[in-house]
Amino acid sequence: MTSPAAARRTPLGSRRPEWAGRNYVLLTAATIVTNLGTHGALIATTWAVFEADGGAGDVGLVAMARFLPLVLFLLIGGAVADRVPRHRVMVAANALNCVSQAVFAALVLAGEARIWQMMVLTALCGTGQAFFNPAAEGMLLSSVSGEQASRAFAVYRMAMHSATIGGAALGGALVAFVGPGWVLLIDAVAFAVAAGLRAFLDVSGIPERAPGGGLFADLREGWHEFVGRPWLWSIVAQFSVVVGLIGAVESVYGPLVARADLGGARPWGLALAAYGVGTLAGAVLMARWRPRRMLFVGTLCVFPIALPSAALAVPLDAVGLATAMFVSGVAIEVFGVSWMTALHQEIPEEKLSRVSAYDWFGSTALLPLTTALAGPAESAFGRSEALWGAAALMVLVTALVLVVPDVRNLTRRPHTKEIPGPAPVPAPVPGPAHVPAPAPGSGSGSASADPEGAVRRDG
Repeated sequence: MTSPAAARRTPLGSRRPEWAGRNYVLLTAATIVTNLGTHGALIATTWAVFEADGGAGDVGLVAMARFLPLVLFLLIGGAVADRVPRHRVMVAANALNCVSQAVFAALVLAGEARIWQMMVLTALCGTGQAFFNPAAEGMLLSSVSGEQASRAFAVYRMAMHSATIGGAALGGALVAFVGPGWVLLIDAVAFAVAAGLRAFLDVSGIPERAPGGGLFADLREGWHEFVGRPWLWSIVAQFSVVVGLIGAVESVYGPLVARADLGGARPWGLALAAYGVGTLAGAVLMARWRPRRMLFVGTLCVFPIALPSAALAVPLDAVGLATAMFVSGVAIEVFGVSWMTALHQEIPEEKLSRVSAYDWFGSTALLPLTTALAGPAESAFGRSEALWGAAALMVLVTALVLVVPDVRNLTRRPHTKEIPGPAPVPAPVPGPAHVPAPAPGSGSGSASADPEGAVRRDG
């Protein structure tokens, strides 16, 4: 049997490492494609609003239109993903996103886009994400073995963040040079390609779900799993506030500060790219570092997430903002890897999507409200004051969650989960396990827009 170390020494292209199964490779490739498109499209959407003579309130309304259906349909999406093959849910969601982005692009390129149309189309995109996110997280977590989970998560996240860096930087540049319509069209094509890749995922080795009592029974079962773990619901409650504030900062205040003080779309795209570089650096760090009390260390690293809000409140120049975004990216990646590892370790495979749905639901619940109120808050208190308030609130809720004993004391232990699939999984090589390495999107780990446009927390 070939060891993981030997697999790493194998020449590139001759064979994959033992932990990189077929599903894992397809999921990683599809995520790279969608991240390249989506993180440019997020910038393009904001500038499309500006081209339609929209202001801060309109930017907030369009962002709210994406996040509201995301919140409303997440729980249903999680229950569906634990009932039917997850790859079918993912493909259908990608197809919906492809169509909505293609129509959005056509309207912008024709110069006919109106704010209400943007809201409708981004709402369709958010609906797709509501079904996609729980299915994708469940599929990824069930595609790797226990002993090699950390290594697999680290490499996956490195690939995801590399695509984020390229997508944000390229998107900002393309918006400046060719306009937002073409960037939205690229995103539509990316969703089509990703849907094609995900259609080939193999779910034959995943055990069939036992017949249940219906959708609401499934939701109740997922709820009991969720509320029975204090570390889980307390961190999700924390990220409900943190992700909501990040959504307002990144969707509304960041572009406004960039346009008013930094010179436009390109500096903001570079700042988002700096965040991506930070997450990539954090993934490399977590591939080598295995904190025993993973959630305690991860939660400590949530404090620096407030730095971009403070940098925009000053405001710092483009270099200062990029530095704050880089540090924030490193910090959130430490948390995100710890979060993925905790979910993989603690949650049964057949309940992953439902628990993930409650995670995503709680973590994104305030996004529609915070993005819609970002414009009025700026008018009432001033942009700088609103940003300082956001930074202070992030610090406060993070300090509060450290009071929960399970957050401080949950420890890493040897895994016993195996990779589902038709082929037998080689026994893990004795020795120290490798470390993991992050969503909007996801639930509580990408305080970031998702792997595909929600808020970057676990990617």
